[in-house]
Amino acid sequence: MARPPLHNDFSWSKSRHEKFSECLRAYYLYYYRSWGGWEADAARDVRELYVLKKLSNRYTWAGSIVHEALKDVLLDWRAGREVDPKAVEARAHRLMQDDFRHSRSKAYWTQKYRKPFTGLAEHEYAEEIPNEAWKQNFETVRSALAWFFQSRWPGIAKGLKPAQWLEVDAGFDFAHFTHEGVKVFAIPDFAYVDEAGSVVVVDWKTGRSREGYDEQVLGYALYISQRYRYPLEKVRASLVYLNEGLEHDVAVDPSAMATFHQHFAKSVAGMRALLVDPAANTPKEAEAFPQTGDLNACARCVFRRPCGREAAVAEARARVA
Repeated sequence: MARPPLHNDFSWSKSRHEKFSECLRAYYLYYYRSWGGWEADAARDVRELYVLKKLSNRYTWAGSIVHEALKDVLLDWRAGREVDPKAVEARAHRLMQDDFRHSRSKAYWTQKYRKPFTGLAEHEYAEEIPNEAWKQNFETVRSALAWFFQSRWPGIAKGLKPAQWLEVDAGFDFAHFTHEGVKVFAIPDFAYVDEAGSVVVVDWKTGRSREGYDEQVLGYALYISQRYRYPLEKVRASLVYLNEGLEHDVAVDPSAMATFHQHFAKSVAGMRALLVDPAANTPKEAEAFPQTGDLNACARCVFRRPCGREAAVAEARARVA
């Protein structure tokens, strides 16, 4: 049977807000112009944009490897299975080696690969990355996993009764809720009910603390509160920085939630202002989404070639070198 056509519905997420804030042209290409690029009859430029939007960089790739590993570990513990930390590290290493070979050959243009990984922007744009930098990528993963297994979290997870488990990284296709009439994606890495009856929402981080993380877990708290019918005052949120061995509790209180609501409303209003038909999520013409003037942002962007900024980025890097 033919599947019903997919519709590009308007939604909100932390990552969407960040792209909207950093570069409107990248936002347009990512969420609108690349739509339908998976279809066999997609226009060539649309197909290119769709493949590029799926690329990672080496930092987000390392983070995704850690998240995947911890998801599997938590699911094993929830099922009552034993976990060997050395085996977890070895599997992560093999996975990174396979990913690297797949990306270096640019097989992502012709071959389907595992989700969420497809390829790396460093390979697509032939960036000169020293071998030591690639080795450091695995060290980031190794040290994050090592700290996790020595932390308090294994004891917490293995001590939970079946009814106390709520979620373990449900995935982008499932973890969403409706807030003020908008579909919001929120994917907590771990959520459970503690012995006092409060819900704890946890987000693992492999990088350093930066602006926006508190609001991210506040969104997770809203999602958990709505889905599992827990009052917000019974929800706690925690950011865990695996490579720094630090934990940061985020207050889920009226003041913090008021700030989140203001941030959310302003972000949604800005995005909708660039739609010619908000109900159908139809964007204005590309000219309404100008390029950023920040070449540092372009250097991080997977769309630098179709956007016409590839040469400028290369020249800027050559001057620095």
